[in-house]
Amino acid sequence: MWVAKPMRRPPRAGRPASLRLGFALTAGMRVGLYGGSFNPAHDGHAHVARTALKRLGLDRIVWLVSPGNPLKGATGEGLERRLAGAKARAHGRRMIVSDAERRLGSRYTLDTVRRLKARFPGVRFVWIMGADNLATFHAWRGWTDILREVPVAVISRPGGSVEGRLSPVARRFAAARLPSGAARRLATAAPPAWIYLGAPLNPASSTVVRKSMTAEPKVW
Repeated sequence: MWVAKPMRRPPRAGRPASLRLGFALTAGMRVGLYGGSFNPAHDGHAHVARTALKRLGLDRIVWLVSPGNPLKGATGEGLERRLAGAKARAHGRRMIVSDAERRLGSRYTLDTVRRLKARFPGVRFVWIMGADNLATFHAWRGWTDILREVPVAVISRPGGSVEGRLSPVARRFAAARLPSGAARRLATAAPPAWIYLGAPLNPASSTVVRKSMTAEPKVW
């Protein structure tokens, strides 16, 4: 008697190269999203990333090197050079440098966060930023929605402490602020939730680095 053999399903096609992000995350991970132009990346950026990784108990930090900052206009350095600069300072296997925003086609942080949450369900994302950005965070598109999408960790930076703590974000979401001692609970906290973490200040800034790169050499 002839018995029909079960049909084999064709192998599942991989995700198109244009949609691959270059990294993998698994459900349950605690992952910091550290976005910026990194124009250029410097020790201050690395200081923020290391502080967040340690204090928040994160499994990974993803440096999201932006193709272009809507608030700053032209980025100066090309994306590839800025990626290379970030990789030179993001040491360790738990640090990931990515052009995910270019691959996702997202220009704004809110879009990036939502698309990454959809791509990696079950991952506990935290948005990471230096305190110097907290003072102007209310100028970001959909800033209140960002706070309602993911917890936010603010790491102290020179010149941003006082203005940041008096910013519209700090005032509007005052009730959602966690004490610094609760840092390891932030990734699992229901948004809106944010925290301000003090740390030894690193004075490096992209503006100063750019000026030093373009300054004319002294003639002795």
